[in-house]
Amino acid sequence: MTITPFISYLSKEKRYSKHTITAYKNDLQIFNSYIYNEYELENLKEVNQDMIRSWMVSLIDEGLSGKSVNRKISSLKSYYNYLIKTTSLTDNPARYIVSVKTPQKLPVYFKEDQLNSYMDNGESFTNFEQIRNFLVIELLYTTGIRQSELINLTVSSIDYSNSSIKVTGKRNKQRLVPLSKKQIDSIIKYIEQKELRFGIDNDFLIVTNKGAKAYPKLIYRIINKELSALTGQVKSPHVLRHSFATHMLNNGAELVAIKELLGHANLTATQVYTHNTIDKLKKVYSEAHPRAKLNKGG
Repeated sequence: MTITPFISYLSKEKRYSKHTITAYKNDLQIFNSYIYNEYELENLKEVNQDMIRSWMVSLIDEGLSGKSVNRKISSLKSYYNYLIKTTSLTDNPARYIVSVKTPQKLPVYFKEDQLNSYMDNGESFTNFEQIRNFLVIELLYTTGIRQSELINLTVSSIDYSNSSIKVTGKRNKQRLVPLSKKQIDSIIKYIEQKELRFGIDNDFLIVTNKGAKAYPKLIYRIINKELSALTGQVKSPHVLRHSFATHMLNNGAELVAIKELLGHANLTATQVYTHNTIDKLKKVYSEAHPRAKLNKGG
């Protein structure tokens, strides 16, 4: 059975990216070849759950990661759902296939003292580029906003009277993020330099050295120029978002509040940060519990 109509559907109706469509196509072609070679089947409508499970085992035996296997199963489920809608097929053989468990990758973050050593130098920066770079670091770390959200911030999105900034996140969902007096002072200092250099026509908050809207590679370069000395490693802007959430949690903030600040749709995405606090919990336990202190003394 050909997969061409399904690929066309993904392109014309679902409007998936070329990269995504290529991934679907490759996954289905690999499955098609496996079914033909192992079971001599040419019609994918004749496939059953046991055949799909056998394919999963073969993929794992080949050394594919759980994430890659799960993506291929997801492609298969989507394909069979399409066949149910467009052909006489009535059941999805991949429907009850359970995903492979994958180890959760914990977020990487800076230590508090590492960032404090940089943040404490903010008042010493005097020229436009230095002040802008500092503000980029400060906003990403002290608000937890995403790189894309930072890039799309505008001067008019700042509410000085309420000490907050309006952020547009994923799916154009907007949220208000509070700002401290120190953050507002940094923004005012930067905007003064920005307007002196480029005038007041450009409403985007973060701009390049030529006054154009910032872009991802610029933010990445700023992060690594300013912070690589702290660890000696290249870091992505997202590390500052992870640092924000981890440090907030370590200092007593409620998980629900962090979820709202980060703009997460549900708590599941936020709960990953609880894993990073285990060292702190161990320290608190060893210092506070009478039996733990007794054991330390012994």
